[in-house]
Amino acid sequence: MLILSRKVGESLIINETIEVKVIEVSGDKIKLGIDAPSDVKVLRSELCQTAEANRDSANSKNNKKLIDFIKDLK
Repeated sequence: MLILSRKVGESLIINETIEVKVIEVSGDKIKLGIDAPSDVKVLRSELCQTAEANRDSANSKNNKKLIDFIKDLK
């Protein structure tokens, strides 16, 4: 992991196409601005973790039992 120090208004460039700029620092929170091409996905890590957990849950054997149960109701 690369760790950098930046002040408000300073930025860093990733792969010559993505700019991450420090917009504001307030207490223990930082506001970042991200300028990236439209084909680059920019997601918060907690959203990725939630999506992964949902995929795992959807693929579980319990869901197969639920689907079978719903089919039996019809």
